[in-house]
Amino acid sequence: MGAPGAETAEREMPGGNGYVGRALKRKEDPRLITGRATYVDDLVLPSTLYAAIVRSPEAHARITAIDTSAAAAREGVEAVFTGEDLADMAAPCPMVWVPPGVEVHVPEHWPLARGKVGYVGQAVAVVLGDDKYAVVDAAEQVVVDYEPLPVVVDPEAALEEGAPIVHEQFGTNKVFEWSLAGGDVEGVFAAADVVLERRIVNHRTAGAAIEPRGALAEWREGHLTLWSSTQIPHIARVILSIQLGISEERIRVVAPEVGGGFGSKLQVYGEEVLVAWCARKTGRPVKWTATRSDDMLTTHHGRDQIDYVRIAARRDGKMTGIHVRVIQDCGSYHLIEGPVIPTFTSCVISGVYDFDAVQTDVVGVFTNKFTTDAIRGAGRPEATHLLEVCVDQLADELGIDRLELRRRNFITEFPNERPHGFVYDSGDYHGTLDRCLELLDLDAFQREQAQLRERGVHRGVGFSTYVEICGLGPSRALGPDGWGMQGGYFESAQVRVLPTGTAMVYTGTSPHGQGLETSFAQIVADRLGLDPDAIEVIHGDTNTGPFGKDTYGSRSLSVGGEAVARAAQKVQDKAKRIVAHKLEAAPEDIEVSEGAFRVKGSPEQALSLADVATEAYIPADLPEGMEAGLDEICFYDPDNFVWPFGAHACVTEVDVETGRVEIVRWIAVDDCGRAVNPKLIDGQVHGGAAHAIGQALYEQIRYDENGQLVTGTFVDYGLPTAAEIPSFETARTETPSPTNTLGVKGVGEAATIAATPAIVNSVLDALRPLGVSYLDMPLTPERVWAAIQEARR
Repeated sequence: MGAPGAETAEREMPGGNGYVGRALKRKEDPRLITGRATYVDDLVLPSTLYAAIVRSPEAHARITAIDTSAAAAREGVEAVFTGEDLADMAAPCPMVWVPPGVEVHVPEHWPLARGKVGYVGQAVAVVLGDDKYAVVDAAEQVVVDYEPLPVVVDPEAALEEGAPIVHEQFGTNKVFEWSLAGGDVEGVFAAADVVLERRIVNHRTAGAAIEPRGALAEWREGHLTLWSSTQIPHIARVILSIQLGISEERIRVVAPEVGGGFGSKLQVYGEEVLVAWCARKTGRPVKWTATRSDDMLTTHHGRDQIDYVRIAARRDGKMTGIHVRVIQDCGSYHLIEGPVIPTFTSCVISGVYDFDAVQTDVVGVFTNKFTTDAIRGAGRPEATHLLEVCVDQLADELGIDRLELRRRNFITEFPNERPHGFVYDSGDYHGTLDRCLELLDLDAFQREQAQLRERGVHRGVGFSTYVEICGLGPSRALGPDGWGMQGGYFESAQVRVLPTGTAMVYTGTSPHGQGLETSFAQIVADRLGLDPDAIEVIHGDTNTGPFGKDTYGSRSLSVGGEAVARAAQKVQDKAKRIVAHKLEAAPEDIEVSEGAFRVKGSPEQALSLADVATEAYIPADLPEGMEAGLDEICFYDPDNFVWPFGAHACVTEVDVETGRVEIVRWIAVDDCGRAVNPKLIDGQVHGGAAHAIGQALYEQIRYDENGQLVTGTFVDYGLPTAAEIPSFETARTETPSPTNTLGVKGVGEAATIAATPAIVNSVLDALRPLGVSYLDMPLTPERVWAAIQEARR
């Protein structure tokens, strides 16, 4: 699915002050931590109408009548709309995954339901008024008559004959079937000495961003502006054009500060389209801000896979094959990506191990729950979890040390084409594990573990050695003729040097916590001989800079940052020609050093960037044929994905009387290629590990048998707090990627992908003397205690 990059560039940063690699504080933090940043809910326009949405209390029902008269008659209510009023919409929500040769059932999904609802929380009407609290009261007076239908919430039950059908027009709850295989799968299983089989549940979770979703739309002079808490302003503009039938150049989408996304805002939601439609309909700005309950109900969920895993191995520990059948709960409707997410499980199904054959079969299933889509890691945490848990299980079955089994199977030669066609760009899996063990001191831990067990204290250690695919990512691999995504996955950047010698960077990727304003400024600073503080990074506005493809899949640095680097390199090349012309030297003899463009061997002959800008913008004496200005654009489409990797170790202690799990120690050694800013890497690892700790121990989206969400608030949905999060010990190795000139990979999702199996393996290690051999997440006290009691019996 991709070859190593053809343009393996020099590994030294081209000139400048060496800002790349420094642990600089984030430029964006002062406004964020002092409360001076602007989020969607901070925005109010003159004559703004506020929207309150009427949501279905039924998980599956026909809508037989809607009476809006009482709500419409209330003072201050401007309008009430139902699905029938939106008949002029050009299209329902598009789903962009159209895999070649695979049939995918796609029901029409409108911003307001038409005739039927398929999940609790589905929007059926919207009330607009002058007061944001009064419209909530008015919405309660909209009377909707429902004819309940049978409900199905278990994806395996939904596949059984006689199960309630979510969408009658398809006659089945099967959304799609999809497979990816490589090598002689049947042969390796037939020849195996041992075949390990496990059923692993990777349960449903929420993104739970600190900032709920929100949108504000204005229609003025035939142009639409939407401010939204979104990860994808550029993609949102395209989707709005499709759904509303508005020419794309008349739409502007702005993502101001985004208070966390984690994939949950990698989406165009019905509420965003709805406020835009209402603004055009009423001629007044329309604003909607989600409550926490709205977010838990109707911000897409993640995971919710059931994985049937088989691993073939020889008695000497060589793992020869892996076959996984994935049953994915897709919910009742799709949003823009939906069904594609579980297919990403297949990308890293072989992990860091040299399997001879691999196969992933994915079955998507409709249920009467809300949509699942991308949550931090998007299919790859599921793959890593099932694989790393099963590696420990296989080690026990073979009687081989868990780490030794890993080492015997590590891939050691790079680039490395895996049986299913992906090419790992670079790696050193022994190196990260060695560093992890050096920090842990396993011998000392095991001595302490034995002493504690004599006192009845059950402490364990678990490991996860992982690889992930990110840097989404080559258009030829992901696009219509490849994976089936209907679009290109390049990234754009524009670097503009101003006449006074400072710079502005416009990026098509839109950060929401990654610190890109800092890291991108560091990259440009080194190429142009500037201080990062003299560089402004502009993002999140479709009316500034070139067309971009936004933020997801740990692509911001390896694709977006590479685009920035290449645009800055174009500026540097032009500046060198100007300097060479003025100083009567050859362009190849000009270098960027100590904040200026200097002649090699004659450092006193130099021009600052401000000097160069003066020449460029007052073009009295430029090289022949050169245009004025210092302003360059780059569109970068990578040749391959990038493949970060690492080793995590988790030490837990289990209270066998209560089942409570405490994380005692956490060691994370990650390799994301060249480090641009180590401080930002640490922050991403901390956040990613906390996300995984939440899933492993506390978080679970749960529905009852009637399709009612029973974890609709943070009272019911457990999140880890600072009290439950350990002090993380982080380290890294640097194995540059040959795919881009920066040598970078990705880190935003790495710890989330790595961490859950380390936790589960650690708890199982602690409980092994009690006879507990397997547990599914979340490892709540109740579940752990019950497993201990069952083992004792």
